[in-house]
Amino acid sequence: MKKSDFFYELPPELIAQTPLEKRDESRLLTLNKKNGEYTFGHFYDLPGLIGPGDLLVLNDSRVIPARLIGEREDTGGEVELVLLREVGDLWECLVRPGRRCKPGAVLTFGEGTLKARVEDVTEGGNRLVRFDYQGIFLEVLEKLGRMPLPPYIKEKLDDPERYQTVYSRTPGSVAAPTAGLHFTPELLGRIREKGVDIEFVTLHVGLGTFRPVKEENIEDHHMHSEFCMIPSRTAEAVLRTKQSGGRVIAVGTTSCRTLEAFFSEDGSLIRPSGWTDIFIYPGYHFKIVDALVTNFHLPESTLIMLVSALAGRENILRAYKAAIEQRMRFFSFGDAMFIY
Repeated sequence: MKKSDFFYELPPELIAQTPLEKRDESRLLTLNKKNGEYTFGHFYDLPGLIGPGDLLVLNDSRVIPARLIGEREDTGGEVELVLLREVGDLWECLVRPGRRCKPGAVLTFGEGTLKARVEDVTEGGNRLVRFDYQGIFLEVLEKLGRMPLPPYIKEKLDDPERYQTVYSRTPGSVAAPTAGLHFTPELLGRIREKGVDIEFVTLHVGLGTFRPVKEENIEDHHMHSEFCMIPSRTAEAVLRTKQSGGRVIAVGTTSCRTLEAFFSEDGSLIRPSGWTDIFIYPGYHFKIVDALVTNFHLPESTLIMLVSALAGRENILRAYKAAIEQRMRFFSFGDAMFIY
């Protein structure tokens, strides 16, 4: 298939710049993947769309304040560093401007509270750095770092917690699993009251989630790798749900990719943790995921390809067209879909 098969025109004013005051008051487009029929409602309607025997799987990864603004120790020139992933005792980072940040360069942040020495340059041009600090690294980051918002969000985020899910607990992502941003503790309680099982996986979202597909033939696209963990109780719940005929409902493409990468056709766990670069696009046979809670995704992105694999490309593009006509809000702080 071609990248251009997943293109659609989006008016720029529909890109949500700030979150709604109440998370679950975002709008919800419900799409039947079998016949393409859709309806409109609100996210707080979700408990009425699921029921006893269903399993809701959420990604509990927490976004770290991975964006650091500092200076080069030798020249004093400003530098921006974004943490991407931990590699042994080093961190792979995006550095701007990177041209002069060669191995040996030292970057300082917070008047020397945190220092980063460039040790190597990756094949893709990122830097491998070694941090020098006193105390606990995540606590240092909390003081000095900023939330790494997606490039299409231009507005300042007043409350960093609005770029976290209410159930986030495992630090490691540099982008939020945004489908989960609509949930509130009260809404999760209502879902449990319906007899729905709720369990968690962890996938640490990387900036690769925003990486554009450059190849026109999508099969030539190389997917980025992300680290996942699946608790034993989640594995047991998936197996139990598949055996009893219930639906496994993934919240977000990250949860979906984790389930599809780490479980076999019969619902048994292949391995409890590891890296995955699974790329899901039309033609893919879903082994585990029956339904999906998701946001609206960028044109020609791997994410719109994933939802097209689940619901059909024509159904997705027709639903997106209707969402645009209804002036729904798109992307990270936007409205949501329930594909069943």
